[in-house]
This record gives sequence, structure tokens and C-alpha cells, in this order.
Amino acid sequence: MTTTNPAPDAAGAPPESAADRVLGAILGGMDLLAIYLGDRLGYYRSLADDGPATASQLAVRTGTDARYTREWLEQQAVTSLLAVDPSSSPDDPVFLLPDGFRAVLTDGSSLDYLAPVARLVASVGPALPDLLEAYRHGTGVSWDDLGDDARTGQADANRPWYEHRLADALASVPDVHARLGRPGARVLDVGFGGGWSTIALARAYPDATFTGIDIDAPSVAMAREHVAAAGLEDRITLMHGDAGSLEGHGYDAAFAFECVHDMPRPVEVLSAVRRALAPGAPLVVMDEAVADAFAPDGDELERLMYGFSLFVCLPDGLSSPPSAGTGTVMRASTLAAYGREAGFTTCETLPIEDFGFWRFYRLA
Repeated sequence: MTTTNPAPDAAGAPPESAADRVLGAILGGMDLLAIYLGDRLGYYRSLADDGPATASQLAVRTGTDARYTREWLEQQAVTSLLAVDPSSSPDDPVFLLPDGFRAVLTDGSSLDYLAPVARLVASVGPALPDLLEAYRHGTGVSWDDLGDDARTGQADANRPWYEHRLADALASVPDVHARLGRPGARVLDVGFGGGWSTIALARAYPDATFTGIDIDAPSVAMAREHVAAAGLEDRITLMHGDAGSLEGHGYDAAFAFECVHDMPRPVEVLSAVRRALAPGAPLVVMDEAVADAFAPDGDELERLMYGFSLFVCLPDGLSSPPSAGTGTVMRASTLAAYGREAGFTTCETLPIEDFGFWRFYRLA
């Protein structure tokens, strides 16, 4: 995404333009919450799997109230996420999910799957009073406070990228690929969340064993279920704990997928990982592909990451003081500085491109 918003000058935009900008944000927010309903109530899934439906038919399929269902369907048609069969009765229209939206809203294996992001953003709603207090007093709101919608939202959104792209991405980095392919290689996955990164690594490198550590107990329980369902319990061990207290040594490689910016004490964790690695072994960090420096006319990716930072990642990081307070928008220079302080001598951007919202780094 590269679209930018023109930076306003000191006079700002004319009132009409400013109002249009804010109204667009309001409409987008309403659409996002409606997507959350469609995702969580199974409306999209039923329309995709069972076919077009009237409001009463969809309500029966999903075990929901017909009046609410009709209002949701009409809103979705008005906002152009659903279509109406033109041959159906105006008094009892038949709604359908256009093909273009099936992958985006229902296909958990698609790289275009975005419904879980609506789930993650919507999880902020119940926490808004706590966020107000956090902003006033410098406290935090943790992932545990946000709950399962946040956990599953992030895990489900990232899963297709790990399953479909991670193996090829790492294979494009010869020295990392060679280390992972060694018979008996031992690999560490820090902050594994739903466990999909660890599972993807284990499938790509069948001669290696994997150890994961994550500080969020419900995420660990969820990931263990995923590992068991994948039949990989013999090669994947998942632990609940603070990676800053990590024990063990001699790992051939370590990974930290989209989690360093969340860590309240990243240097402490990176130091522990460095001690756990065998001499010369790398730590590969995947984090947001934000710009090198702040600019007021950032693109859509930058806007998105600041949004996550405002409501999720920065409050989570600040929920466990003392905290570095990194936030989602972690510049490459910030990661390099953390790495140096942790004892790594280099922080290199890896030549992995077209991998969603993310960038890969190697610390060694």
C-alpha cells in the first residue's frame, strides 16, 4: 500500500474537505464493526458455504434473530459488501456474497483474508475506558485485557502468510536455510502466539526440532491445540514464560515473528535469545515494514500500524513496567539499537519481499 494523505498546511483543509475526511473515517469504522458481526455470527460463512439467502433463511442457518439479520444484510448491501439477487422480491430480497469478497471475508487459507483484522480492532471496544485511563496516567492495557478476539484475530490473519509463504521466504536466504535444514537442528520461536509460525517452520524443516516460548497463557493453550491437530507434538515443544528468563543454549537459529515491538523489555529478551544461540547462529526478526523515519504524509501501511500502536501494541507494551514503550511503529534503527545493546553486532535487512505488511531482519 502506497497511498498517502497530503499533509495539511498550517491553515488546514477547508471545513468541507475536513468534514469529508472525518465522515469517511466514520463510515469505515461502521463498516468494520459490521464486518465483525458478520464474521463472528457466521453470516459470511453461511453465505459462502450454503449460498444466497433471505434474511429469515440466513437467521435460521446461523441461529440468529431475523430482524437483526435483515438490518445487517441491508447495511452490507448498501455499503457494497453484499449483492442482491435482482430477480428476488423487493419485499424479501435474496442476498449473496460476491466472489471477490469470499477470500477476503471467509477463506482462512487465503493471503487476502482480512476478516480477522476486524476482529482484532473490534476487541478494543470493551477496553476503551481502560485505554482512556492508560493515556491519562501512563498505564497499560494488555493482550489479556483485550481477550480472545484479539488473540484469534491476529493469529488467523497471520496464519496464511506462514503457511503459504514462510518456507519459500526462508529458502531464499541460503545460510539461514542451510542451518534450518541440518539434521537435528534445534530452533527457537519466541512469541509464537497461535503457533502457526512454529508449525510452518516444522513442516518446512522436518529434520529439526522446535521450542517456543510465549508470555500469554491463553495463546500457549491455543497454540498447543493447533500443534496437536497438526500432528507435530513430537517435534514442537511450547512453553509458557517470559522469554527474558529463557534458559537453554546451543540453538541453531531463533525467530521472533511480529512480537519484538510488543515487548516491554526487548533488550532483556534479545539478550536472553543471544545467550541461547550457538556461536554464529542468527536471530531472525519479522516485524512491521514501516518507513525508516516519521513523516506526516505517511502511506496506508504507516497509518495502519499507527492505528494498531494506539490501541493495541503500545498499551500492551506499557502494561508491564518498566517498559521501553516501543509500539507497533518500530523503525529499523530502533531494532538495530536494541540488538546492539543486547550484544548482537549486526542487524541486516533480509532480501525477502512481498511478504504482507512485514520485513525480515537478521541479528547476529
